[in-house]
Amino acid sequence: MACETERNPLGVFKCQLCALTAPYSYKGQQPPDCQSVVLLEESYVTRDPFTPDRGRFLILGSRCSVCSRLVCVGPECSLFYSKRFCLPCVQDNMDAFPQEIQQDLEKRKVPSTRPASQRSSQP
Repeated sequence: MACETERNPLGVFKCQLCALTAPYSYKGQQPPDCQSVVLLEESYVTRDPFTPDRGRFLILGSRCSVCSRLVCVGPECSLFYSKRFCLPCVQDNMDAFPQEIQQDLEKRKVPSTRPASQRSSQP
């Protein structure tokens, strides 16, 4: 029998950069059925649909610690470095990050930070 949060999601998570959407079943730092796990940020979480283990979950995203934009955990949208940062805020404050983070972002070739509505990858 599915738990209550699986049948009735709290809402739908939507990344404000890439427009990823997914129903979430928990928002916070300690996902249900995972007493030994404490997340480092308040996150939007859903049960992992690829396993029957109720203790498994996926982190969808959280809010940028600078601008409060809701962003997914994808490397094209955000970075976690002690806190969650959206890539536009990372680019605006690049000098505040360690050299290793700056080099990693250069290797990734961070895409343009145009709003999702202006991107050409629309369905």
